[in-house]
Amino acid sequence: MFDEKSKELLKGLRVLEMGTLIAGPFAGRLFADFGAEVIKVETPGAGDPIRKWRKMHGDTSLWWYVQARNKKSITLNLKSEEGQEIIKELIQNTDIIIENFRPRKLEEWGLGYEDLKAINPKIIMVRISGYGQDGPYSSKPGFGSVGESIGGIRYLTGYSDRPPVRVGVSLGDSISSLYAVISSMMAVYNRDIVGTGKGQYIDVALYEAVFSLMESMVPEFDYYEHIRERTGSSLPGIVPSNTYRCKEDKYIVIGGNGDSIFKRLMKAIGREDIEKDPKYASNDLRARQAEFLDAAITEWTQKHTLKEAQEILDKYDVPNGPIYSISDIFEDVHYQAREMIKEVEVEELGKLKMPGIMPKFSETPGEIKWAGPKLGEHNQEVYKEILGFTDERIIEMKENNTI
Repeated sequence: MFDEKSKELLKGLRVLEMGTLIAGPFAGRLFADFGAEVIKVETPGAGDPIRKWRKMHGDTSLWWYVQARNKKSITLNLKSEEGQEIIKELIQNTDIIIENFRPRKLEEWGLGYEDLKAINPKIIMVRISGYGQDGPYSSKPGFGSVGESIGGIRYLTGYSDRPPVRVGVSLGDSISSLYAVISSMMAVYNRDIVGTGKGQYIDVALYEAVFSLMESMVPEFDYYEHIRERTGSSLPGIVPSNTYRCKEDKYIVIGGNGDSIFKRLMKAIGREDIEKDPKYASNDLRARQAEFLDAAITEWTQKHTLKEAQEILDKYDVPNGPIYSISDIFEDVHYQAREMIKEVEVEELGKLKMPGIMPKFSETPGEIKWAGPKLGEHNQEVYKEILGFTDERIIEMKENNTI
């Protein structure tokens, strides 16, 4: 399957995406960005609900064009016996399945891991769900918002005197997707490079993906019964690191918590008296004076515009940055230089900008070949060329509402 001349990192890897909305499909997008053949299974007639989410162009969401880029869309009724049999045919030559149905739903259709493993022992099935495949909560519906809530991040997000808030994107889903891709490739390595020749199923729970990011919270609670609380824009115990208002009511983030960085920061804002004071020499000492230090920095930033503050802090090599809206991102020269906003041709729409590909590979960088496809756009290709169905069979499947 591997072609040494290919610039596509995952060329020859076939992924069957049996998921909707965010977690499963975002994982599929990452595979597709780097050359895997991702075949997305959609419900006939309706398709993935994300086709109708957020800002629309005609009857299609702009988000869809990003989330489904480089994928092949087929329609298939998984509730029908014929649809289930077709999946069993497809997985005979498939490496990875991504699914994010509620646990045990695929088993009801005869498409669980054990069913498919019997057909293809090398199959790797990645199962993304709110609570995981077992445990007392496993049968409950669980979106990313719920995973963020019980995973711990929502409790920490916002200000202490206000209710918890969400991060402005579907963070829990996206983190789960990253784990899905990472774990899939670990399983591929074990199967193909270590040489076990065996697939396996991978259980990715949204809440556990979020929980894995909770830094030192577990040992701190275990040892001190300390509960980390919402602190707005500051980082308690890591000082100074905060968001500061500038002269024209714009905001700058400054991270001056390293000992040598702190000294440079104090020189930058003209507070050599603080820089030379031994009671601010290390982070544990500065943490006791967080309010005082933040006030000193704010006094300085409010005398300067955002641009002026950035230029001075850059001169002293102090980590800093503005808080960007998407409009700011579009104008930023670094985003442009790194090709993080790409133009893709979309039929009936023209050129559409979407996020570029990351991370950056020197030899196999990946590419955006096409935007999210029309519903069932690749039915002929997959059913005829991959599975060898006749035109008559495909017409019959349409008439039976199988596709």
